[in-house]
Amino acid sequence: MTKFLYIATDTAHKPVTGTTDLTDRAAVIAALKKQGLRPISIKEASSVNVGFNFSKLLTTKHVKTDHLVIMTRQLSAMVSAGVPLIRALTSLEQHTESPALKKILTGVISDVEGGSALGDALNKYPDTFNDVYVNMVRAGEAAGILDDILKRLAVQQEKNATIRKKVRSAMAYPTVLIFITVLAFFGLMLFVIPQIGKILTDLGGPDAELPAITLFMLGISSVITNFWFIIFPLIGGAIYGFLRYIKTPRGKELFHRAILKIPGIRTIIKKLAVARFARTFSALLGAGVAVLECLAVTARSVGNVVYEKALLEAATEVKNGKALSAVIGDNPIFPPIVAQMLAVGEETGQTDVVLVKVAEFYEEEVDVAIEGLSSIIEPAMIVVMGGMVGLIAASVMSPIAGLAQNIR
Repeated sequence: MTKFLYIATDTAHKPVTGTTDLTDRAAVIAALKKQGLRPISIKEASSVNVGFNFSKLLTTKHVKTDHLVIMTRQLSAMVSAGVPLIRALTSLEQHTESPALKKILTGVISDVEGGSALGDALNKYPDTFNDVYVNMVRAGEAAGILDDILKRLAVQQEKNATIRKKVRSAMAYPTVLIFITVLAFFGLMLFVIPQIGKILTDLGGPDAELPAITLFMLGISSVITNFWFIIFPLIGGAIYGFLRYIKTPRGKELFHRAILKIPGIRTIIKKLAVARFARTFSALLGAGVAVLECLAVTARSVGNVVYEKALLEAATEVKNGKALSAVIGDNPIFPPIVAQMLAVGEETGQTDVVLVKVAEFYEEEVDVAIEGLSSIIEPAMIVVMGGMVGLIAASVMSPIAGLAQNIR
């Protein structure tokens, strides 16, 4: 039998939810009206509670950035055109291609229909709508400019997604090369070098004197071959332990401080953090969020613990009456141009506009830095792989040349 999920309000405008086994929607509406309830939403629930649903097993809980950006832009367009919020959200829920986003929007619609503000409804899904998103929506609702805020959010998400894609694409090739290099090394040590050692022993006899480089390679191969069942678990455990450790507060801070000291990478990390700070702070400030709250939210979204602590300390000093530009200028992790532009923004009252320019400048700098790092890493990895192959070739050819000389 078909079941219906319904949401209605009573005479005191309080939300009432439940299920019923009535035959169709008209019967549900009539039954609710007899009870003095006003129907708001009625949906079939038969597919929810009949046996095992394999579609749920295949559905991912993660909402892709592209789907979120599209939803934000469409919601902004509909709100700007005067479409009621509930109707706009319902339309998005019906037409989205993301099952995870559809499920989330269903919950958001239910909360908004029950009287919650949109920002409060979105706040229940922090994995999809982060602090920046929620706080900007709340500010837009309070100021009556939700459509403009949603446009800003969409632009910000697109910029962040573009930077992430560029960083990932720049690191993809070196990562593949490193993986291939490690795989090739262990493959040679386990299968090739032992066979070469056997051939050399057969040719020169058990008492043959082999070059030091050959003995070194045969020693490594022997250790790996005889103790692989210990070495591989140790390597796997070390990697797992490291990944777990850097997720702890202490480990994350040490890791973030360490990568800020690596030549080449630290330049990208610093420019990326400054770009995120400038764009996020600008978006929140332009939405009407208070400066202290802007700093607190931006600190959590900048992506580096060192910068997060610096921004939280800056919020404390700003609370004590110090200008933000002066606080940022005193901290060496921020480039001087950031403090200078902040000072200009504070003088003109256009801090959000000025910071957008800073964000655009550093986003371009990130692109240039990534391209430069990629141009260095790729040939370096090729040299490493070539050196490994050359070392193995030398360890093989040297004893063969020596045996040939002895034969002569």
